Amino acid sequence: MSEILPSILLVDDEIRVLESLQRLLEDDFDVYLANSPDEAMVVMADEWIQVVISDQRMPGMTGVEFLQEVRGRFPDVIRMIISGYTDSEDIITAVNESGIHQYITKPWNPNNLLLTVRNAVHLFELHRKNQQLSTELKMLPSSVEEGLQEIRQRLSNAYDVDYGIVRAPDSCMNQVCDTIRQVATFDVSVLLMGDSGVGKELSARALHYGSLRSDKPFVAENCAALPDELLESELFGYKKGAFTGANTNRIGLFEEADGGTIFLDEVGDTTPAFQVKLLRVLQEGEIRPLGSNERKNINVRVIAATNKDLEFEVREGRFREDLYYRLSTFKIIIPPLAERLQDVPLLAKVILTDSMKELGKKVKGFRDEALACMQAYHWPGNVRELQNEIKRMLVMATGDYLGADLLSAQVLRAAPQEDEAELEWLTIQEGSLRERLDSLEARIVNEALIRNRWNKSKTAKELGLSRVGLRNKLERYGLEKVEILDLPDDTLQATGS
Repeated sequence: MSEILPSILLVDDEIRVLESLQRLLEDDFDVYLANSPDEAMVVMADEWIQVVISDQRMPGMTGVEFLQEVRGRFPDVIRMIISGYTDSEDIITAVNESGIHQYITKPWNPNNLLLTVRNAVHLFELHRKNQQLSTELKMLPSSVEEGLQEIRQRLSNAYDVDYGIVRAPDSCMNQVCDTIRQVATFDVSVLLMGDSGVGKELSARALHYGSLRSDKPFVAENCAALPDELLESELFGYKKGAFTGANTNRIGLFEEADGGTIFLDEVGDTTPAFQVKLLRVLQEGEIRPLGSNERKNINVRVIAATNKDLEFEVREGRFREDLYYRLSTFKIIIPPLAERLQDVPLLAKVILTDSMKELGKKVKGFRDEALACMQAYHWPGNVRELQNEIKRMLVMATGDYLGADLLSAQVLRAAPQEDEAELEWLTIQEGSLRERLDSLEARIVNEALIRNRWNKSKTAKELGLSRVGLRNKLERYGLEKVEILDLPDDTLQATGS
């Protein structure tokens, strides 16, 4: 069964041009030819044309005039002009009056032309799918509303402090979650403070979905990622012509979040000039889009976050004191992962479950020695670094379980070491001196194996043993049998960054 190719129509009064274009396009498209606009209209009436490419200068009718007629009779068809003339007035007329998708100049580059036509066909398909979805939405309003309610409920569950923020029973995050639960229902601004990657956005979402605004939008913006003008346009919107490249009107994130919550991440990195504009918005409860004299009232809850000490920044004159107090009606400090290492095993299992869905690759769980190394490491990059580490392990895995051999070097170096605490542990154990020394030796050998990714030659060299001697100790202490940690059947929601 032959493949059905997209149909395109070429219109030009010069036959050689048509034949040249046909040779270029016929392998990828079903090509129709017309020597005049009248002939082209006959073809379009009989065939399902998706893209029409017309020459601009033709006897009796210009390409723009022809495509104006096409726009009126066949509005879904993607229209393009091809011409050897590059007069700016022609181009402007073509864009404004006939709504063309592309103005192609002669001589054309074959590869560029082919790519342009492919993109035009793809655009046609997107328009059709959009129309189908619009029709279905109009026919199924109740189903759509039910679907939205279900999505809202799933989001609320995912970011609930009891389910969405993964932590151990004795974690210091418990106090943070208690504070979030208490503050969420009050319509006050909150400042989240903590290092990058600790989960400030996750906490912001928990505040939103635990509030009375939970059925309204939650929008987020990283204030450190954009220069002032772009950040201002993103947050407040702009009018067409406000600056170079502003070809349409655009609403800002404050207006988008109206009735809901806006999360301003890394607000401490904004410039003093922008801080003045943000303060005015918070004080007056209204925004003015760039290029507009019109002010719009907004009703949003502001949650801000920073990895800086804003009180110090205020003293140094880099952050406005009045804005600081506007943003910090309530302050919540998110502890770094290094202060809650007891959470690492739970976090690791949840992150692995999400990573398997994202990457389309499955394993059964972690080996205990891998979790021991991860729990001993201090994670300067916090939860985000843990996420990256586990994704890398999953990509590299060839077996059913993720072991210490898959960990990066810096995490391996943090493998549990014998120290005074270990020696104290040894003195309180029961048994004979020989039994206690054997127990310590087994731990030393096991930790050396972990550090060397279970490479027995390197381990033997580090411990000053022969390979035969190491093998005997492995057999004696049963170290070949490594315990594994399976993933639970009902894993909790992963934390955010």
